[in-house]
Amino acid sequence: MNLVPLASTFAVVALAELGDKTQIVAISLSAKHSPLSVFLGAILGFLVVDGLSVVVGDALANVLPIRWITLISGLVFILFGVYTLFSKEEREIKFKERGFSLATSFSLVTLMELGDKTQFAVIALAAKFSSPVLVFIGTMLAFLVTTGIGIFFGAKFLRLLPTKYVNKATSALFIFFGIIFIAGSLTGINIL
Repeated sequence: MNLVPLASTFAVVALAELGDKTQIVAISLSAKHSPLSVFLGAILGFLVVDGLSVVVGDALANVLPIRWITLISGLVFILFGVYTLFSKEEREIKFKERGFSLATSFSLVTLMELGDKTQFAVIALAAKFSSPVLVFIGTMLAFLVTTGIGIFFGAKFLRLLPTKYVNKATSALFIFFGIIFIAGSLTGINIL
């Protein structure tokens, strides 16, 4: 069994999610509320949004020629890499709300993940690889790991890895995969 789709998806999503706004939301919520409820709500949110993203990516693969999907995926990855590199978006999110439930965590993470770079990365990866199940498993494993780290080790972990270095690593990874996808599309050689 070829595990490249799973490993590639895990690497891209995990690095992209470190220090991302959805992870910051989970960290902020878990500082004031039950870490287990926050974790479960966040994972359910990722499951819904990114599960649908895998379905959309797989559907695109059935409609468009793989060469075009790979080229477009490469361009999307490079654009998000450059955007992340130069983004000055605010990374600190504060919550003052007292009442909390699993549904609140689910809702916040779902809304924050919609249109996020990881959602577009999952769509592109599902379209690129002909293994939507492996892309989905890689995506969910990445979210389980990064959300778990964020919630259970949150502030300490992010202090060890300054956001600017996480952003640079994420940017480099997105640009790297974008170049590989574009090169593969233009040469006809499937690198990944």
